[in-house]
Amino acid sequence: MNKNQDRTRFVFVTGGVLSGIGKGVTTASIAKLFQFRGYNIRIMKIDPYLNIDPGTLNPVEHGEVFVTDQPWIFRPAEGFEFIISEIDLDFGTYERFTGMEVHPSQNITSGQIYISVILGERKGSFLGRTVQIIPHVTNRIKQRIWKVVEEQKPDVLLVEIGGTAGDIEAMPFLEAVRQMVSEVGRERAALVHVTLVPYMGSVGEFKTKPTQHSVRTLQGLGLQPDVIICRAEKELPASAESKIALFCNVPESRVISNPDIPVIYRLPLSFEDQDLGSILTTHLGLEERPSNAEKWREMVKKFEAPSESLVIAMPGKYTTLSDSYKSINEALYHAAAACDANVMIKWIETEERCDETSLHEDLHDVDAVLLTPGFGERGVEGMICAATLTFNLEIPLLGICYGAQLGTVAFARKMMDWKGAHTTEVDADSLYPVIDLMEEQKTVDDKGGTMRLGGHEISILEGTKLHAIYGKTTTRERFRHRFHLIDRYINRMKEQGLIVSAYDTTGEIINAIELVNHPFWIGVQFHPEFKSRPDSPHPLYLGLIRAALEHKKQRGKS
Repeated sequence: MNKNQDRTRFVFVTGGVLSGIGKGVTTASIAKLFQFRGYNIRIMKIDPYLNIDPGTLNPVEHGEVFVTDQPWIFRPAEGFEFIISEIDLDFGTYERFTGMEVHPSQNITSGQIYISVILGERKGSFLGRTVQIIPHVTNRIKQRIWKVVEEQKPDVLLVEIGGTAGDIEAMPFLEAVRQMVSEVGRERAALVHVTLVPYMGSVGEFKTKPTQHSVRTLQGLGLQPDVIICRAEKELPASAESKIALFCNVPESRVISNPDIPVIYRLPLSFEDQDLGSILTTHLGLEERPSNAEKWREMVKKFEAPSESLVIAMPGKYTTLSDSYKSINEALYHAAAACDANVMIKWIETEERCDETSLHEDLHDVDAVLLTPGFGERGVEGMICAATLTFNLEIPLLGICYGAQLGTVAFARKMMDWKGAHTTEVDADSLYPVIDLMEEQKTVDDKGGTMRLGGHEISILEGTKLHAIYGKTTTRERFRHRFHLIDRYINRMKEQGLIVSAYDTTGEIINAIELVNHPFWIGVQFHPEFKSRPDSPHPLYLGLIRAALEHKKQRGKS
């Protein structure tokens, strides 16, 4: 064990009772507590599913796929490699809270671990031995964690374990955590358990029994929580906290209330008010430093008392789960707060609302439209129709990735009168294939990790709205696509007012388009939302919100 390994402390975050209770936000908020004190942190996330990465998962099942700037070449064994830039959506939360860029190697999946062990066995790494969960799988898990420690040298490494205590898929990871805690010592590791404490309105009481059972499950695995974070509708009364402390073997001061709050960025401040930062630094034997949270506190205030309200329509195909567009939602909130406004998102399921009459009804009173990203043919005609309506109604529009592509299809059909114009992703025989596969994608068969991924440099054309928004001619954004806009068709659209406003550095791939005769109509092939932060909104989202405020003002005059 080297000097840095001796220095790094660990915070392991587990979940109980049910999934989706906010472990990601809790982990990010705890990380912020250490940042308030000037400590260098990193965050890892363990996802127990067998996928190598979440890139092929449906967003409605798993939420959005977050894309990192830097790709990672994952080599599970000699002769095998996978490019990973698509990771769990919780990493978006980590980046937004901490302001740090994460690396794909910080996301461990069961698929990555098992394929490493199995291919290793085939390569002869375990000759003479029976390959087992313990020690071979757990050793590989620990190796991945230690590698992040060695490469990034944090003062504190936070590790969130996905799923819920008791899930069969998570058992090897919890066993690896038990081993690590035993190896480094209890004074260098803190176990934080996030659990649900339901409120029964019929009896007017918080029920602590699910939390007790969840903690007992962990204790049966050799893991005793040091801190219990209690998710609930409202703040826990002292009686409930006392009961949890008694039955779960933790001091009352370490039972932390985490009630529903309207602005998630206040959560680190709520934890600070309950002394969680001091509790953890003391437990880990770190130097107690004053908490410098004032800048964060001032930022949060901007979210909590806006003077304006906006309605942004989001037509798309994954609207049944808002986490499908998690980073987009947050980017809108960031930009709105900076403009002294709040945003109400109007979800439009375009598989159901796909005709001009119903969509006109949906859009006539909104302040802007964000045409969402996605894949495949389901709901496409509704998205195209929504984009078409923004032309004459002059509603501000920002199209993201597939949204930009379908906005281009709408322009081709409506303004160019190209009947049947489409993307070859949906209609391979279109007479006007304004969107087609990128050349290097035409020979690709595998679906996982084979798109154009990660951060790429962009060249912005001077004199465009995009240039006015960014205030510069070059920038870097994150991409995730196989199809792109076809230059020979876009060039013909200039006559009706649609122009290219950004290319890649080769000048061959169109990265952005816009309408010259529209107050704000921009489509981008990249995902600007991945770079938006609560204290530093992305300029494109700021541009959309400012255009929405102006559109609302003009509608009020008419």
